[in-house]
Amino acid sequence: MSQPLLELKDVTRTFEAGGGLGIFKSNIIRAVDSVSFTITSEKPLITALVGESGSGKTTIARLILGLLEPTSGLILYKGKDLRWFKKKDWMTYLREVQPIFQDPYSAYNPLYRVERILRIVIKKFKLASSKSDTHEMMIRAMKDIGLRPEDILGRYPHQLSGGERQRLMLARILIISPKLLIADEPVSMIDASLRAIFLDQLKVFKEKKGTSCLYITHDLNMASYISDNIIVLCKGRGVEEGPTESVTEDPLHPYTKMLMDSISIPDPRERWKGRIELSSSSLFSGSEEAQGGCVFSATCPNATEKCTKESPNLTLIHEGSKRKVACFQR
Repeated sequence: MSQPLLELKDVTRTFEAGGGLGIFKSNIIRAVDSVSFTITSEKPLITALVGESGSGKTTIARLILGLLEPTSGLILYKGKDLRWFKKKDWMTYLREVQPIFQDPYSAYNPLYRVERILRIVIKKFKLASSKSDTHEMMIRAMKDIGLRPEDILGRYPHQLSGGERQRLMLARILIISPKLLIADEPVSMIDASLRAIFLDQLKVFKEKKGTSCLYITHDLNMASYISDNIIVLCKGRGVEEGPTESVTEDPLHPYTKMLMDSISIPDPRERWKGRIELSSSSLFSGSEEAQGGCVFSATCPNATEKCTKESPNLTLIHEGSKRKVACFQR
């Protein structure tokens, strides 16, 4: 059996907050708490990492991209631990694992024209043998992604629209042809009319280029449209995982059910009945002392005394199933 493309094993990342002189005391915040999941290498898939703001999604992306190191746990790429990568390993990894950022403008050097942005990538990864090959590669990538080279070349990032900047990033990715994309809320800053085009292009990458994607979002509607699998995060912990259709149609964890119930009905004639009630005790303090029970126990309508004292593991609901849930009530 082949090695997984990417594997996280009990990954935890903590940050120290507060501190200082006198009466102030620092807290240890668990942004990511014992998260484990696998992205297979057997076939390209889009996996959605879903959760509210502050659930640890972006921290996981930064850990995978090597921008942060885990406090504990392992991140493996093709079976190799990222901590022991040498310079050559990192060069390969950075070519095969590419980010798509939430803010397309911050991804570019504002002093570089479009052609230089693409040319640097081609040169860095030695993808072309001549200037003419480099130019042809840029033109082909832009056309394939729906950009008009005659309108784009010679311009600076600030002269492009948000949609053009995101599609330029897709053209860059098309040139590199990575194995895995880490897409952190990639459509949140582009017009709604362009979002479907962008998401459909990710599907094209998967089907025609064999590129898998970890798609990070707070939007379950977006996740259900784009993904094959869903991982649900709540306050830094994975609480549910499985094929997209089964998770959205039959959510098993109370937190996932709450997220599904909170999706508004796209019909002005229908009253939105979903309502989230949060007690003051459910607000996440973020400290080590707050850990111990289930992260959702303060809000869960089915919580028992055990839920407040022990943290359930994310486990298969039965042998042979693809569904996982972290809940004592299952």
